[in-house]
Amino acid sequence: MNDYDNLPDVRDGLNRKERAILYCLHETQKEMGGRNVPTIMLYGRVCELVDISQQEFQIILARFTGLTKNSNSPSHSG
Repeated sequence: MNDYDNLPDVRDGLNRKERAILYCLHETQKEMGGRNVPTIMLYGRVCELVDISQQEFQIILARFTGLTKNSNSPSHSG
């Protein structure tokens, strides 16, 4: 793992793993004709690009879908 993998990009704030998840999701949705992508299929494709654990993948995916609050967000209370 590179030390820079978790640094957010200045353009949009995404790190390498987040970008890989979004890229794989987009490409797989195109292949499937716009249908929903099974999580396990997405995880497999992401693992081909970056070294990521299932837990870290789930945390990032949950944050993207709005199921959890971003603890770094200024609006996060507590």
